[in-house]
Amino acid sequence: MTCYFRHLKEIFKKAGIQVTSENKREIDKVIHHIVGVKYKDCPAAWREVKKRLAEDEEAFVSKLNKNVSEVLKATSRTAS
Repeated sequence: MTCYFRHLKEIFKKAGIQVTSENKREIDKVIHHIVGVKYKDCPAAWREVKKRLAEDEEAFVSKLNKNVSEVLKATSRTAS
């Protein structure tokens, strides 16, 4: 359900996030959580992401970086 990822390449770059086929789903879940949209509702998530970016892009990037880092660290620990 990563239909909007192509629009977020610069945001991911600013957040220091490298999207891979292995982490794409977890990143998508994080974004849905940040914007308060039920997972797999891509159109609603994208609408809310655009709104948040327009309101305060820096805050969104910071929150994305923090939350994705935490989730990917937890995921890598359980995979080890």
